[in-house]
Amino acid sequence: MLNRRTLLQATAALPVALAGTGALAQGAPIRIACAGPLTGSNAAAGDQMKTGATQAVADLNAAGGVLGRKVELALGDDACDPRQAVSVANQMAGQKVVFVAGHYCSGSSIPASKVYAEEGVLQISPASTNPKFTDEGSWNTFRVCGRDDQQGQVAGKYIAENFKGRKVAILHDNQAYGKGLAEETRKSLNAAGQKEVLFTAYNPGERDYNALVSRMKEAGVEVIYVGGYYTEAGLILRQAKEQGMNVTLIGGDALVTKDFWQITGAAGEGALMTFSSDPRNRPAAAKVVQSFKAKNIDPEGYVLYTYAAVQIWAAAAEKIKSTDPKKIAAELKSGGPWQTVLGPISFDRKGDVTVPDYVFYVWKNGNYSEVKA
Repeated sequence: MLNRRTLLQATAALPVALAGTGALAQGAPIRIACAGPLTGSNAAAGDQMKTGATQAVADLNAAGGVLGRKVELALGDDACDPRQAVSVANQMAGQKVVFVAGHYCSGSSIPASKVYAEEGVLQISPASTNPKFTDEGSWNTFRVCGRDDQQGQVAGKYIAENFKGRKVAILHDNQAYGKGLAEETRKSLNAAGQKEVLFTAYNPGERDYNALVSRMKEAGVEVIYVGGYYTEAGLILRQAKEQGMNVTLIGGDALVTKDFWQITGAAGEGALMTFSSDPRNRPAAAKVVQSFKAKNIDPEGYVLYTYAAVQIWAAAAEKIKSTDPKKIAAELKSGGPWQTVLGPISFDRKGDVTVPDYVFYVWKNGNYSEVKA
């Protein structure tokens, strides 16, 4: 089986690569894919997804494959760019992929899903939380994570209850995930009777946010909510602390990577974020987590979510004795619950999980842990 470093080296210079692993099964291979940001500012999240998908395929093949056939994994790099995501989707369709675990950024998943729907490819996202992904999706759109209108409700309520009377700034990156999450958090905060002092966008990809920080400092901001990804959130927090601001940063599930701390350093102490209850601690994940740790891999963030997406596809294919994407999609909505490393998962008619599970985490000494109620 390819180890993680070898796989990274093999795919670093290519937009799409194949990574078939594990024991050989009989018959023609079944080709599936994992697509996400393997390069760019969100590459840490893409690496989580790739790690989860690679291990899931290796485990499937070691157990005899799916329907007695070997599973091959294609990797697509969208760099969280919508246009590149469409290109990746077309490449996957051209390679006769029947299922995609992806994408990561909602701004990539939404346009890619249109290609997949037209080309007959099933899509299960481990991480795309924007409601439009399934609200405006087709027969093929599913996700094993929650939605921003659920996550934002939890975040806004928490801020109102735990930072009552504090001056709150809500920032976003003007992208599908970040802006949507910020708007839902704002809605929940306002419904709880608290008004933010600033709601504004920042430009993703920049390195200097000191002008924005100065604006917040002048407004006396004490809590910064960031709807966006870990790189920009980390830079904003670090630069705020460098300007002497005594602030608490709060973000969403896109901060669930230790790369966030690599950006903030000690400035990240006390930062908060929403994510599901830690999947690494769930009994259903124990064996797989142990396997990862034996390889010195911490299956944080979306590693197990991607593993679960592959598990669900394989279980449905075995159940109906077919890899036909439309038949599997119909089974996912009518069958279940599907047993995964995340625990049992069922889908509603839109393709959303029926039991979302958002809680708060806090960063301390370079690690994050769940905030106990």
